[in-house]
Amino acid sequence: MGSKDQKVLIVDDQYGIRVLLHEVLDKEGYSIFQAPNGVTALQIVKDEKPDLVLLDMKIPGMDGLEILRHIRNIEPDTKVIMMTAYGELDLIKEATVLGAITHFTKPFDIDELREAVNQQLVS
Repeated sequence: MGSKDQKVLIVDDQYGIRVLLHEVLDKEGYSIFQAPNGVTALQIVKDEKPDLVLLDMKIPGMDGLEILRHIRNIEPDTKVIMMTAYGELDLIKEATVLGAITHFTKPFDIDELREAVNQQLVS
């Protein structure tokens, strides 16, 4: 179980996914922040310094890789897990080069995602 001083930021333009992840990770005991876009996400990274970011690859305006690059500039040690609805292996490789820990393809197994978050924040 996590603790409330561990912060998780969920970045996804799909409201339903943000709500689902918020519910699941809140039950794990983390402080949860949500962002529907890159601008909001980067402001939360600056203000709250989350321990882990769940970042969707495809977001209108600023895509996941661009957001990830900005996160690396603001908080280089923030852990990032990518989420994608597509099998974009080239983008996933680039995200890995930029320091993303792993990725999940939607629709993902919520228990696997929860487990991955717990592993990253407990270690």
